[in-house]
Amino acid sequence: MGFPEPQGLYDARNEHDSCGVGFVAHIKGEKSHAIVGQALEILKNLDHRGAVGADPLMGDGAGILIQMPDRLFRKWAEAEGHNLPAPGNYAVAMCFLPQDEASRDFVIQTFEKFLAKEGQKLIGWRDVPTTLDGLGHAVIKSMPVIRQCFVERGDNCADQDAFERKILAIRKQTQNPLAAKAEKHGLPGLTEMYMPSFSSRTVVYKGLLLATQVGSFYDDLRDPDCVSALGLVHQRFSTNTFPSWKLAHPYRFIAHNGEINTVRGNVNWMNARRRTMESDLLGADLDKMWPLIPHGQSDTACLDNAFELLLAGGYSMAHAVMMLIPEAWAGNPLMDPKRRAFYEFHAALMEPWDGPAAVAFTDGRQIGATLDRNGLRPARFCVTDDDLVVMASESGVLPIKEDNIVRKWRLQPGKMLLIDFEEGRIIEDEEIKAQLADEEPYQKWLDQAQYMLKDLDAVEPELAQLPVETTSLLDRQQAFGYTQEDTSKFLEPMAQSGDDPIGSMGTDTPIAVLSNRPRLLYDYFKQNFAQVTNPPIDPIR
Repeated sequence: MGFPEPQGLYDARNEHDSCGVGFVAHIKGEKSHAIVGQALEILKNLDHRGAVGADPLMGDGAGILIQMPDRLFRKWAEAEGHNLPAPGNYAVAMCFLPQDEASRDFVIQTFEKFLAKEGQKLIGWRDVPTTLDGLGHAVIKSMPVIRQCFVERGDNCADQDAFERKILAIRKQTQNPLAAKAEKHGLPGLTEMYMPSFSSRTVVYKGLLLATQVGSFYDDLRDPDCVSALGLVHQRFSTNTFPSWKLAHPYRFIAHNGEINTVRGNVNWMNARRRTMESDLLGADLDKMWPLIPHGQSDTACLDNAFELLLAGGYSMAHAVMMLIPEAWAGNPLMDPKRRAFYEFHAALMEPWDGPAAVAFTDGRQIGATLDRNGLRPARFCVTDDDLVVMASESGVLPIKEDNIVRKWRLQPGKMLLIDFEEGRIIEDEEIKAQLADEEPYQKWLDQAQYMLKDLDAVEPELAQLPVETTSLLDRQQAFGYTQEDTSKFLEPMAQSGDDPIGSMGTDTPIAVLSNRPRLLYDYFKQNFAQVTNPPIDPIR
């Protein structure tokens, strides 16, 4: 099920949601089917954070992200006569393909064409086994054809990281032109093509499902050979949005509970940097990926695109998160100067993706979570004596005995929780940020390249004094849009008592474009959202 066409006040770019997110992970990276089962149990216990429509069997979407279940896929490959390379040398593209056969054949041919063009080897296609019992009529009617494509690493990829960058370029080249091709070839079904994941490290199982249906719908998740050291889950609650198979979380790296209010500006700035953006690691492949953030996506999908670009460009996950979702640093006298310099330097490279959100992220080697700078979304976590970490939008998502819990706390505003499976430990927020702040001389770079207005030499005025105004005060007030109400209700009280006038958020005056009275230029522009809290807060105090 896709979006309606933009009309009136509706635009698919304004899609937001408020949901439940959580993960379970083994700190030492030990894979087991129990982790998958526990993640699905967390998802079921977040069911109340989702919603259903008139059809009680149709939800807003739910899903799970796990590490590559190599044993499961190897069993399939042997049965089909395929030779599956060693883990890390093959990737799996989870594909939602069009229902229409002509459109489906077209996108498969397009995908395979770019695989060959980019020097990667097609192993084969797998029909993902599913069970439709318990699904609503509308869900089945809108369900895409779900297949997995197995791809072997080509000789032009020196290592697994290079392989990840190459398959990103393949995915972008396949998906980005489909809207134009749909119009050109008269195949509207082409726009239904979507890849929930394409990686050599992780795979995403999601859909337009209830939280309780994910495990029963995907047969893979019930197979004992489906093992992972992590399970990232998400239950979607779409506020003023349309349910969709592709909009269910997790995305390829990210799942979150909240919304990114600044997404339009973030996307515009990303597009504006096209001619100045370059990467030694991506090289010529970077130009093949545009648009980096396709039009008409949800805020989370856009954030996920930006995040994957930074990872492909060589940034670590923690570094990318600090760039995209910085903590409150401006005007914070308590922050370490090196860390403040880190944030100030990167503020010139990337605007903050701001909004109330608890964001969970993983690349299969690490998993973590962070909270927006104001802490406006809940996130609780606990650590057990058998090396499990459980994080979710609320406490109690897994039945864990209190005696087994060695630590429990909440994510604080702007702070980060990170588990590194290769090191087998939790890396604390202070350690992460101190290490990144010390990696480069950010303050030195700022001193060399940044100029502050207050530090510029004084300029002699061209005029000794302003010319005498020949027009009356009343004429000037009228020219600048002052009204009698401004004078009597605002200026006079402030002049007499020094107090700010009392006002309210509401307004009963016509908007500028419909007003019979002349209005100033800035009256014609309004904020997209109410950037206000009650009571007022700021991230420092």
